[in-house]
Amino acid sequence: MRNRSSHPENLLVFDRAGIRETDVKAIGLHGMTGLVLMENAARESAIIAMDMIGEDVQNPLVAIVCGRGNNGGDGYAIARHLHNRGIGVKLLSSGPPRPGSDAQANARIAETMGLEKIANHECLTSVNLIVDALLGTGLDREVTGEDRLLIEAMNTSKAPILSIDLPSGLDADEGKPLDIAVRATETVTFVGLKIGLLQPSGEAHAGRIHIVDIGIPRELARSLALKQSNDGAASDTEL
Repeated sequence: MRNRSSHPENLLVFDRAGIRETDVKAIGLHGMTGLVLMENAARESAIIAMDMIGEDVQNPLVAIVCGRGNNGGDGYAIARHLHNRGIGVKLLSSGPPRPGSDAQANARIAETMGLEKIANHECLTSVNLIVDALLGTGLDREVTGEDRLLIEAMNTSKAPILSIDLPSGLDADEGKPLDIAVRATETVTFVGLKIGLLQPSGEAHAGRIHIVDIGIPRELARSLALKQSNDGAASDTEL
């Protein structure tokens, strides 16, 4: 497990309700905006994606699988950051974001930049990295339809997978697949650990976990966390 915060000895653990409330209060109480939080998450995720690609790969290509919610919005923003670093990106989407949402704002930016959007799942077999930004912590039902097809395609690919916040299809509280879930190589999760990632099935699906700060006030995050974990003080911790 890697932690990019400055307090590795006090890793926070959240359930689905707690992490949702953290976002709500950061916006409503502190006056932050969803777009700022999404931008911070995307910037940190892009750094980890670059590390996963490595410096020796010539003309790297990344497929970014975006959902319709905020997790997909993170994906569109990550695509922009990777493109700006000279990385080739292809966007796959399960559907359009909700009108007026932060996810739609980032999808529009990606579109105006001319980032390639495709519908062919077969491209996942010929990329250097897959970014899984399909489904996030809010998922509480069985995965069906296009979401399921995309998860199957990601799991079939031999490319490494970076999941955003949580492997798509995984229950944030129980750490079990909601019938199916992405098997990630690495997972970048925001603010603190989701309690499901501490369960054996959650650990198996998440791979190596990175915990990153996205600007949520520390006192707010601590007040809404289930508990603090000292697990992150191991030698693998990254500051």
